[in-house]
Amino acid sequence: MSEQDMYYPQPVTPPRRPARPAPPAQGTNLAAIVSRIEEAIDLETTSIRTDVNFDIKASNARKSRYLYELNRAVKDVRSETLQANRAGIVRLRQKLVENEAALAAHLAAVTEVAGLLQEAIERSEGDGTYSSTNFRRSHAV
Repeated sequence: MSEQDMYYPQPVTPPRRPARPAPPAQGTNLAAIVSRIEEAIDLETTSIRTDVNFDIKASNARKSRYLYELNRAVKDVRSETLQANRAGIVRLRQKLVENEAALAAHLAAVTEVAGLLQEAIERSEGDGTYSSTNFRRSHAV
């Protein structure tokens, strides 16, 4: 490095960013989003029915993200794009109906188990073990 470079540094040109690829056509983007949502819905529906350790919270977060993407994709979509993707949208709608039924059954089962637990707790409290009269007698001694 010369003395001149130390006192009069040459401007550093930032590296050029690669050109951004052109955004995909709206129809292609919509089809890809619908496909991802279908996969997520299929996974959730199957898992709710078969996997007791399925993480519903993570699945809901994924579905929310996909819904956001779908809303953005259809924001300014043309009717011919919707028509071109009609089969995928109808298929997605049917999968959502099946998913809703699986979620409703799961919720009903959880509600029933919670009710059984509540009844068991109430019965155990009513058997005299924790009654206030027994509690007072044991402390009065």
